[in-house]
Amino acid sequence: MGAPIPLRPDFDGSVLRRLARASDDADQTRRLLALASIYDGGSRSGAAKLGGVGLQVVRDWVVHFNSDGPAGLIDRKAPGQVSKLNAEQRQSLVDKVERGPIPAVDGVVRWRLKDPALWLFEDFGISLDETTVGRELKAMGFRKLSARPRHHAQNGDAVEDFKKGFPTELAAIRAKLPPGTDIEVWWQDEARVGQKNKITRRWAKRGTRPSAPHDQRTQSAYIFGAICPERGVGAALVLPRCDTLAMQWHLDEIASQVRPGAHAVLMLDQAGWHTADKLAVPDNITILPLPPRSPELNPVENIWQFIRQNWLSNRVFESYDQIIALCCHAWNRLIDQPWKIISIGRRQWAHRF
Repeated sequence: MGAPIPLRPDFDGSVLRRLARASDDADQTRRLLALASIYDGGSRSGAAKLGGVGLQVVRDWVVHFNSDGPAGLIDRKAPGQVSKLNAEQRQSLVDKVERGPIPAVDGVVRWRLKDPALWLFEDFGISLDETTVGRELKAMGFRKLSARPRHHAQNGDAVEDFKKGFPTELAAIRAKLPPGTDIEVWWQDEARVGQKNKITRRWAKRGTRPSAPHDQRTQSAYIFGAICPERGVGAALVLPRCDTLAMQWHLDEIASQVRPGAHAVLMLDQAGWHTADKLAVPDNITILPLPPRSPELNPVENIWQFIRQNWLSNRVFESYDQIIALCCHAWNRLIDQPWKIISIGRRQWAHRF
């Protein structure tokens, strides 16, 4: 048997023990202590017994330690197989996925993993199975996500113009107010909650189909909700219908929650009861309508999703009174979590001024 490989001379047993005490990696700690025993004059067999391994493994530890120091005793993830795609082919894959399929040309409305696999083979002669294609896409930051609904007649340019013009609109409103008036940005919307309720996803074992109760009755109520993400506060009423009178009540409720001396810019969609001439808008509120068919601009839509998923879906409402009670309970639970209102409600284009 050949002579044992000597340990590098710039460490000693006391240093390795000190490093072992500071290490958060159990395997590295065990290896450091084993090598420390060798520095202190112990045998390689004793080090192997201390580390719970064979002599060959101790030799490997010495080689890694001599090469990379204490970091060489930390297990590293295997690099895996080298990708068959070069940078140009990977960029072509990204462009193809982001562009999406054309149903009349590609015959599908969404990409399946076998589609880019076939395209890579036809265009570049590279054969990849679906699992490998999925791994490549994940490595480039892609995930299979639920698509956000978008109205088919939405004017995308109007949405972007609204975002870009918001500072100008805000400045025009501020110019009409007394100097030094604080402005609060509020958002408003309504949600119908009824006995024909939503069913959400839930945890279940793979291969099973979980069930949830679903009612066919039609009693319902509306949550009129508004939030101010900057302050993490909200104002809501639960009412039997959507009309101008209900909106007037909600405007009055929002006005009561604006800080004294401040002025609220209330953004909402262009529903008829939001812009009716009969509305008496409180003095501390200015209404700023959102572009048509653009609910994604309104973070209250995300508030409704959060409330439904956590407190209102997957249940049967026995009566109208129970709908009212549980809607109030859900909104109050939200108000008790101002950090959620801030997290869900903030939009960079609207809250950076």
